[in-house]
Amino acid sequence: MRRLWSRILHILITAIFLAFISACCNSSNHVGQNINSGQNSGIIHEASWVKANFSNTELEIAVFQGGYSKDYWDSIILKFEEAYPGTKVHMTINPQIGQIITPSVVSGNPPDFISLNDIESSGLVLSLIREKGLTDLTDFFNEKALDREKAIKDMIIPGVLDTVKFSPYQDGRIYLAPFNYGSTGLVYNKNLFKKRGWVVPNTWDEFFALGDIAKKEGRDLFTYQGIYPTYLELVLWPAIANSCGMDTLNRIYNYEKGSFENDKVKKVLQILDRITSQGYLMKGTVALNHTQAQTEMMQGKALFIPCSSWIENEMKNAPREEGFEFGLAPVPTFNQDDKHYAAITCEQFSIPAKAKNPALAREFLKFLYSDISVELFADKSDGVFALKHARELVKYKLSKTTDDFFSILDDSTPIIDNWAMLPKNSKISIQTEIFAKCIPLVMNKQMTIDMWMNDVEKVFAQARDEINKSRD
Repeated sequence: MRRLWSRILHILITAIFLAFISACCNSSNHVGQNINSGQNSGIIHEASWVKANFSNTELEIAVFQGGYSKDYWDSIILKFEEAYPGTKVHMTINPQIGQIITPSVVSGNPPDFISLNDIESSGLVLSLIREKGLTDLTDFFNEKALDREKAIKDMIIPGVLDTVKFSPYQDGRIYLAPFNYGSTGLVYNKNLFKKRGWVVPNTWDEFFALGDIAKKEGRDLFTYQGIYPTYLELVLWPAIANSCGMDTLNRIYNYEKGSFENDKVKKVLQILDRITSQGYLMKGTVALNHTQAQTEMMQGKALFIPCSSWIENEMKNAPREEGFEFGLAPVPTFNQDDKHYAAITCEQFSIPAKAKNPALAREFLKFLYSDISVELFADKSDGVFALKHARELVKYKLSKTTDDFFSILDDSTPIIDNWAMLPKNSKISIQTEIFAKCIPLVMNKQMTIDMWMNDVEKVFAQARDEINKSRD
């Protein structure tokens, strides 16, 4: 009998112990809820939304529809609504979103959240910056991320938040948030180069020598997105950094006298002049939009076009030369041993100061920086968020092309445009004055390089005058 009771007691103790272990495991599993079952999915802790109490659960967002897929936005909105039960996100997404929402912004009824760049053609975000119409996000970036034990600002690629694009008044306050980033350079057909045994040009001399070889095959050396000449920024600023150094480039960004009209900048502008005056530019380029010019390059009519890592997704259905394979070359340098520079693109999020639901907009923005969002963006758009860990996190999800495009940054110094902020009543658009007005004239041989430099210096003088008057 004693032996029987001993066995019964042993069984009971074992059962209690197993129940305790099971309870602990269940409790541990309950702490976090995985709302994305994919590999390396982000875990957003349940407390992050269960304790959140939003008086308004309706969120209005406006999104620019560009080279990245709408599927990402549809997917992340669904995930957000799942993670925050009771919320409803209403999205307006369109390539002309700036023009579409301008009337509601002007009338004081803006969306709660905007995904749109300051250099976009409508000028809406730039206007909001100049009118001080954006929410101060400095405190937001000091907050802890949803799924990582660190402040959000410490997750962003170093140096980005310090630029004028995100701290427009250069007062230590942050008013715009980084979205994705992309490497840029000269896109070409990698497979064509392999077949011909051509080497990607390292210097400008090699660039033009290759152009002479291409002419014999009936191919032009270069094209660009003609009616959107700001794409030439991807060539101009890296080339100026190479020729003049970053100090001169920063002087240009601050409109300093003589920063654009000098021999070293002229040396760079003469590259563009040589492309057009010596027959290296694809015929009809100036009249083409971005997708038309990119299609022409992909069909073998030109060797190079300036663009970024979004081109593969943007042009996925475009016709192309047989065996076409995207490659990205760095902007050539003037000397063989010079360092390469690469412009990086970094798109922007913002929350208008008059947003009806800024609290939920901030939570939505925080959700966009979660691993779930970062992975979805790679899945749906083949893109990379401007976060330190993003490229490594989504490396296995990116196409080989996109991963190769990002590798250009391994051997190049990155550049992000950093134009000094102009007063709110300024009528100057730097992109218009440097590119939209001058490039078509230069490329059509209606403006000389000297005239171009002189015109830009006049605009810089006007910018300095406006800034000085605003300080009085």
